[in-house]
Amino acid sequence: QVQLVESGGGLVQPGGSLRLSCVASGRIFSIGAMGWYRQAPGKQRELVAHITSGGNTNYVDSVKGRFTISRISRANARRTVYLQMNSLKAEDAAVYYCNAIVGHANINFWGQGTQVTVSS
Repeated sequence: QVQLVESGGGLVQPGGSLRLSCVASGRIFSIGAMGWYRQAPGKQRELVAHITSGGNTNYVDSVKGRFTISRISRANARRTVYLQMNSLKAEDAAVYYCNAIVGHANINFWGQGTQVTVSS
């Protein structure tokens, strides 16, 4: 069984910063791309940032220059991905979900989500 556990969400004022973390653990023999998605009330879930196993990244246009995704891969089967979010705006408020592609079958796994609220 594979688990993704997010942390780091919370309430922040506009212009502030948060760092989200996601740890993947369990029966992981190989892990591919990892990413962060978000879903605001009444909106579809969207990809925020994505990082391949080789470290290549891409971002949705609205966060470019403000968010940075990074990851750690360790031989003990724990995989960690971060999302550093700077200059947060009200429109960044959402539930943020971690995603990982695991194993040769490329199975998608999701975390439970962490709430990010941007408000003064």
